[in-house]
Amino acid sequence: MSKYKINEIFETIQGEGQYTGTASIFVRLQGCPVGCSWCDTKQTWDQLESDKQPLSTIIVKTSDDPTWCDVDDSTILNTFVEQAYRAKHVVITGGEPCMFDLNPLCELLHSKGYSTQIETSGTFEIQAPEQTWVTVSPKINMKGGYKILASCMQRANEIKHPIARQVHVDELEQLLIEAPIKENTLIYLQPISQKISSTELAIETCKEKNWRLSVQVHKYIGIS
Repeated sequence: MSKYKINEIFETIQGEGQYTGTASIFVRLQGCPVGCSWCDTKQTWDQLESDKQPLSTIIVKTSDDPTWCDVDDSTILNTFVEQAYRAKHVVITGGEPCMFDLNPLCELLHSKGYSTQIETSGTFEIQAPEQTWVTVSPKINMKGGYKILASCMQRANEIKHPIARQVHVDELEQLLIEAPIKENTLIYLQPISQKISSTELAIETCKEKNWRLSVQVHKYIGIS
């Protein structure tokens, strides 16, 4: 069995990318050294022993706090059953989930009829089965100094790139030259913080390049 540091587990609707609108169970892992300035889950960055709690505390928490628990893949699956979650799509996010070997968890979930998706910054090697949907949200030139791995870009099923200014579009274009993606990989632009200027830039760029728009539907309708 593999152990995973869990910040939270909850059932909701996926609000981003290709799976927008899909009933999903989110498994949010603890730990991320990338240092994205606009990160909306900064409570997942550190893995302090002083924040460690039992799963029973983590599963019911309603605030964005840094508490986490250490559990194995079977316990995660059992939690889905005990909580009577109905969704059959599981989104493994963070933090940076690819700091962990996700093969055991994903393979177990697949054997029980779940589909899986990983949301990663592309800065750690992806350890997951081929049938797992991989969303790479490349965090370029962030505080932590981590580089986007060409292997992650090549593995991606979709690229979901947050943008606020033209420089972010330019950075993505340069990255796509340096680390090419597969021909059928989808490219989404996601406006940062739902700003009007960011949204307008994303829309115009998507029209120009035949890319797609991701608008974080969950934030517009007020769900987690």
